[in-house]
Amino acid sequence: MLQLTEQEVLDKIQHLVPFEGQLNDGSLTIRISEYQPYIATAIHNGSRLRGELMTKCELTEEERYFEEDPFTGDFISSLPIVLQGDDSRYEYDLNRSPEHCIYQDAWGKNVWSTPLTDAEKATSHDKHACYYRILKCLVATLENKFGLCLLYDIHSYNYQRVENETPTFNVGTKQVNARRWRKEINELLTGLSNIELPNIAVTAKENDIFKGMGYQATFISQHFNNTLILPIEIKKVYMSELGGGSFPLVIEKMNESMKTVITKHAASTILRRTKVKRLTGSNILASKLPREVIKLDRQLYAISRGINTLSYINPTNLKQEKRRFLHNPYSYQPQFTYRQLDLDPYKFREQLYRLPVEDIRDADIQKMYRKVIDQLAIRIDLLTNIGTEEFLYNSLRYYGQPDERDIANANFILHACEYQEPPEATISAAEAIQAFKDAADDYGITCKVVGSKQLIARAMVSGRSIKVNTGCMFSQRDLDALIHHELGVHLVTSVNADAQPLKVLKLGLPGNTHTQEGLAILCEFLSGSFPLHRLKTLALRVIAVDMMVNGDSFGTTFNALKHVHKLSDDDAFTITTRAYRGGGFTKDFLYLRGLKDAINAHKQGDLTSLFVGKTGFESKSLLDELIAREILKKPTYIPKALTIKKEPDPVMNFLINSIK
Repeated sequence: MLQLTEQEVLDKIQHLVPFEGQLNDGSLTIRISEYQPYIATAIHNGSRLRGELMTKCELTEEERYFEEDPFTGDFISSLPIVLQGDDSRYEYDLNRSPEHCIYQDAWGKNVWSTPLTDAEKATSHDKHACYYRILKCLVATLENKFGLCLLYDIHSYNYQRVENETPTFNVGTKQVNARRWRKEINELLTGLSNIELPNIAVTAKENDIFKGMGYQATFISQHFNNTLILPIEIKKVYMSELGGGSFPLVIEKMNESMKTVITKHAASTILRRTKVKRLTGSNILASKLPREVIKLDRQLYAISRGINTLSYINPTNLKQEKRRFLHNPYSYQPQFTYRQLDLDPYKFREQLYRLPVEDIRDADIQKMYRKVIDQLAIRIDLLTNIGTEEFLYNSLRYYGQPDERDIANANFILHACEYQEPPEATISAAEAIQAFKDAADDYGITCKVVGSKQLIARAMVSGRSIKVNTGCMFSQRDLDALIHHELGVHLVTSVNADAQPLKVLKLGLPGNTHTQEGLAILCEFLSGSFPLHRLKTLALRVIAVDMMVNGDSFGTTFNALKHVHKLSDDDAFTITTRAYRGGGFTKDFLYLRGLKDAINAHKQGDLTSLFVGKTGFESKSLLDELIAREILKKPTYIPKALTIKKEPDPVMNFLINSIK
């Protein structure tokens, strides 16, 4: 971090230069990633006390910490302009006037064992004055540039010594022109009251326990006519008030929620009070990718890029075991063998959890990387235990298992009667390979299309290659479906991910399997290449996974698919193998659930952001935000199925829209 003089800070602000630095006396951290018409301050965040005052202070570190506002800097770390006080309020209190900023006694306790000298007081007063010169310069610069400025003044308060019930958030407005800013005040109170914190009933009130009478609000009201300051006191529900320990899950949620509430409020105010025509909270966040995100992203990709789950889980002796099983399907249990894991799982986990995720200040981006790292750790546990009883446990951790609704949806579909003759499979694997190549040319995508004898599926994407099962024949409709599925979604998202500045989109966000498969099947449906037998296949995968999880043998599941559901030996073997490979692979139930969620997402609006890479439905709002901030690029390629205008098959339309 840059160490800057006051004059260097002022020069950068006056010339609208983004920077991150600390005053060279250590008193103040300033982060300006982009000049926007709002500021967030955490002036009591710090606990630093300069050396010559330590020996005179009567209070222990714990006593000082009790009255400070720890973590308030974290709550605003996602925002583009942040001023964070790093000195203790006991050295000088930035929220008290200059003449009263040095305590002699505070909250009933004497602060200093001997009176401070004039020189010691002068140093503290100089720091206080320096902060307000910087604040004045910053607010004036923003007012001049944008016509107004908003200042979110974040504090926290102890509540256990208060007898009455107190609000989670208190907005103090006694020094605000409430008539002029009433809509903004009410909007902020509504936003704060809608925050959800784990196991905490959230309330937000105005002037309930604090009135907003601090000096920072006084200073703003005295010097600026077009700046709204909103002092926000947060109840210390995120930490142990007496012990000082933190509650990380509450802090994480608070970080995310304060980012959302403040940016939404600021955008709404800017729209109302200026000539800006269109604006969202995403538009007033920084548009430059932070260096700490780039660094972590590159490190994560370097560690994880070689992990391809299916390449390890697909049996290496599939053909031999299929032949043996079909020769004796009632007693023989396939003995699959697998590729050896060629990475050290212990070193891999160690490297993952050493990554400096805490350096990422944007709350939502940080959370995304934490989840990706956790998912990768579970995935390596999955791969480490291929062929053992532990594999199923880790598959359940990573993919989950069918619930009652999934099984009900599957059974509903399986009760539907076939109403079309299945088309004849007359297209060879070689012809299918050429069709994939032609489709890739139509997209303008350069990729490899090759045949493979080792696939369970009829086709699959690996990186920028498409593999086609050379043991299969294809009907035209099935081939079209595969092209829209494998090339139109899996390959398209791989190619789009290659163009993005964040390599995590190549590794996969949380829920990417569920999302990718759901989108791929949605595209089959939208293209008119999704017959009932294909939908039934997805339903039968749910049934097979459920039987496997409930302890049925490979042979029992195979025979149920063959005799109850009337599948051919090949189809029954394929669906059963997909569920039992590795020791119990639950992924296949996600295809039907993914289709349901993809249909719902398609009805709700634009799916564009989900195609920037290997994304997840749960990350869509963050992806939309990052595209709006121009941190991510809009996807170069979009599935062609999304633009096909075809009359839907009324039977399939009814069935798919009936999935709950």
